[in-house]
Amino acid sequence: MPLVPLQAAGVDWLIPWHEHVKAVLRSIRIGSGAGYSGDRIEPAVELADKGEIQYLVFECLGERTVALAQQARMKDPQAGFDPLLEARMRAVLPVCAEKAITIVTNMGAANPLAAAKRTAELAKTLGLSSLRIAAVLGDDVLDACRDRDLPIMEFDGSIRQLGNRVLSANAYLGAAPVAQALKAGADVVITGRASDPALFLAPMIHAFGWAMDDWNLLGQGTVAGHLLECAGQITGGYFADPPYKDVAGLARLGFPIGEVREDGALVITKVAGSGGAVTAATCKEQLLYEVHDPRRYIQPDVVADFSQVTIEAIAPDRVRVGGGRGTARTDTLKVSVGYLDGYIGEGQISYAGPGALARGRLALDIVRERLRLTGVASHDIRFDLIGVDSLHGAALAAGAAEPYEVRVRVAGRTDSLGEAVRIGNEVETLYTNGPAAGGGVTKSAREVVAVASVLLPRDLARTQVRFVEA
Repeated sequence: MPLVPLQAAGVDWLIPWHEHVKAVLRSIRIGSGAGYSGDRIEPAVELADKGEIQYLVFECLGERTVALAQQARMKDPQAGFDPLLEARMRAVLPVCAEKAITIVTNMGAANPLAAAKRTAELAKTLGLSSLRIAAVLGDDVLDACRDRDLPIMEFDGSIRQLGNRVLSANAYLGAAPVAQALKAGADVVITGRASDPALFLAPMIHAFGWAMDDWNLLGQGTVAGHLLECAGQITGGYFADPPYKDVAGLARLGFPIGEVREDGALVITKVAGSGGAVTAATCKEQLLYEVHDPRRYIQPDVVADFSQVTIEAIAPDRVRVGGGRGTARTDTLKVSVGYLDGYIGEGQISYAGPGALARGRLALDIVRERLRLTGVASHDIRFDLIGVDSLHGAALAAGAAEPYEVRVRVAGRTDSLGEAVRIGNEVETLYTNGPAAGGGVTKSAREVVAVASVLLPRDLARTQVRFVEA
């Protein structure tokens, strides 16, 4: 049987002739430059410089992150985007411009237009005035939500019942407006709240011309986006658990690359020589991450079905993924509603040496009694010994060996900032009024920004793409 040479990702493949039709399908390489707002920047630079990618995606927006960003925007209309936007863009814009790599990111948070303008200013200072920068708008649906008594998904109640405590309401947008920006020639696309996999799906839709109702292709593209969205998690970070699951080179962990073919076939890999590992096990763990029902992974563009996904290691740090499917999208979009939910007061103090556990328990008893005597109005209050029972509770901790050091933590929710301050103050007084040798006291009192979810008819999220020239 004749063999056909194929050059892909710097590797010569010899493939059987009957596989030639599959092999010559177009493909793209997408790098995942961040998995959360504060993620490392160096792996993204490595992807741009050595990854032979066409797209670099920064997924930086959590549910609470956008609500906090809305708070920042209320104080300053030009704020509200990711605090690391400038540092990331300064690090990658020059090499991305040189290598024609398109950047897609949700670092716009609560203010994607301001983020696009800041990126344009930065591009100009870097001598990259020809870059076309697009902002995707329309995820802010606060007015639409306030006009409706939408039920909250996590607890009994409605958005109207939250009243003036509501800070923000941001819909999870899909891939379509990002793909629209790419089609219009954007070099950088900045969104606010969008579905994490959609940031990766959009380049596939644009590059391959996928139809927005080809549910199986969109389902397989969503599998790829879900695997890539958390960056270093799939290359061994978070996966590592010595000695059961050892991963080398975590201090210079390489972030993943998705090689996606136009029929949806996917290979997960990373830059050669970077730290970490891409294995079938790392990919399987990431596939299950934050998925409630693998048959119905509901996204703005498609209801993805992960139940038939296949994962196969085909070479060191190369894993083939297939079998993703999908069905028609829903008529609603999930909306993250940020709202004020009282205050938290907290205090901590450490004890070490012989008898540390007994002194820590005495300290907790003292604070518990002091809060009662002084009438601190709190609820949902916790009395923990970090390293002993703060995660799994007293029952599971009962048979554990006594530690040589413990850290006391008392935290409670209150309805006012003043009451929250009093909790930390009582812990601080243990310095001189509690058991011996307490030290390292910290205390804090802060407002709580909580997040709830509602479903909004999708036609009420009216998206648009705005270009900002550098």
